[in-house]
Amino acid sequence: MHASGAAKGNDMAGTSKRAKSEPEVWKQPDGAVISCEESILVLRENLSEIEDICQEALEDAVLMDVSEAQFREVLHDLVTKLTNPYNKG
Repeated sequence: MHASGAAKGNDMAGTSKRAKSEPEVWKQPDGAVISCEESILVLRENLSEIEDICQEALEDAVLMDVSEAQFREVLHDLVTKLTNPYNKG
């Protein structure tokens, strides 16, 4: 989900349940805590969707007899290779 607030027909209004991997607090690059509730809800929804997609993909891989360890390595590599288009370098 992106900042638009909609994904799969859901809106952010009811997204108070924390994502499994969600940190206690979200921090800005300087270490300051993010306090904007709307930003936190967007981050929470995005993380929840990523968790769901990764879980489903892992289950599919295992059902197709792919090595769980290898699939986890692929997911880790995918995250490592993500690029920040806003990098202030």
